[in-house]
Amino acid sequence: MRTPIDDLFEFLRFPSVSTEPAHQRDVAACADWLVRKFHSMGLAAETHATPGHPIVVARSAAQPGKRTVLIYGHYDVQPVDPVAEWTHPPFEPVVVDGRIFARGSTDNKGQILAHILGVEATLQESGELPVNVIFVVEGEEEIGSNNLEPFLKAHSAELVCDAVAISDTGMIAPGYPTFTYGLRGITALEVRVKGPATDLHSGNFGGAVANPATALARLVATLHDADGRVAVEGFYDDVALPADWELEAWKKLPVQDADFLALTGAPELFGEAGFSTLERLWSRPTVEVNGIGGGFQGEGSKTVIPREAFVKLTCRLVPHQDPEKIESLVRRHLESHAPRGVKVVVEGGHYAQPFLVDPLTPFGMAAQRALHRTFGEIPAMIREGGSIPITRVFTEVLNAPVLMLGLADPDCRAHAPDENLPVANFENGIRLNQLLLEELAK
Repeated sequence: MRTPIDDLFEFLRFPSVSTEPAHQRDVAACADWLVRKFHSMGLAAETHATPGHPIVVARSAAQPGKRTVLIYGHYDVQPVDPVAEWTHPPFEPVVVDGRIFARGSTDNKGQILAHILGVEATLQESGELPVNVIFVVEGEEEIGSNNLEPFLKAHSAELVCDAVAISDTGMIAPGYPTFTYGLRGITALEVRVKGPATDLHSGNFGGAVANPATALARLVATLHDADGRVAVEGFYDDVALPADWELEAWKKLPVQDADFLALTGAPELFGEAGFSTLERLWSRPTVEVNGIGGGFQGEGSKTVIPREAFVKLTCRLVPHQDPEKIESLVRRHLESHAPRGVKVVVEGGHYAQPFLVDPLTPFGMAAQRALHRTFGEIPAMIREGGSIPITRVFTEVLNAPVLMLGLADPDCRAHAPDENLPVANFENGIRLNQLLLEELAK
């Protein structure tokens, strides 16, 4: 007899890496698999072509008088590099010590499939659903969801709903029910420091021209003070502080600094002075270096002055910061602090607004009741430090509240080698979907 794990393993075997052109057919094949799965459950389903990867839409037969819940997820996954650091091949899922190891197990195939199988289980048990259900499952979340917003706007009349449910977030502690009501926004930049027209012999020219790698190091060092505070003028002007009830609630959560330290493997925690770890993660903005390079990268020595060096930056933002304004402030800072002898070129990248909702609305409380019934604990109410760009678009285009119910453990290793999802979380996710739809119907 086929089991939910069998379905998940089949789903996970598709190398649906959206950012790599070599996997374009794999992404499309994964979308087709989803459509067949929805059809097998009795739902109407189709793929919608986009300039990138397809969007899969499925829906139950509409029953007048019932609320409609839209469930969002994504079937694309991150690249697997460095593949040598995987204990098991990333697209050959295995269960070890109660955890499913595979790329996409947590982010997001395991989480969205739990919702799909929850709907299937309810239909098998009852023959009908307590609400009307629409699934929107995209193939471009890992590359910014650029085609989803235009799709939602073009099809908004067909996607009218009362609430949007998303499981693409995490739990505050292993197995601990968690309702996420806030996400940080993001703005990305890439900076290139250009010097000579070509790499130069560091003996023949060293000391006579500016070294772009050295200049870049000096430039990046101007972004923060010694205590980790961002040194960009105006960066904190619009920051909204968390409410008193949030700070009190965060103090009671079942995590300590030692837990974060163990999770990261860093020698010690470090961040903006005067704030707790959770405040730094959830309610304070940051500027982070995501990648830096230039010059010779191979083994041994090659004595050159590189022609250019680069750094990739992202700023995580909090209410009420505006991504475009922050990009402008950081750009101005970088250009005004450019060292002599080099040219600094700043290019903007993707961005998303911060997201914050009231967790105590009727729909928010329904979601928390479903979490409580599933896991047997009062849910933690948290913000998260990451960004899901499309959440705000759902609220603006469909005018529906977004409910974020994560199934990922803190050590899920999403985006890293050995990504994993506890079998218990997957199975609880199926039950959570059933109870969520039941609660939202009330």
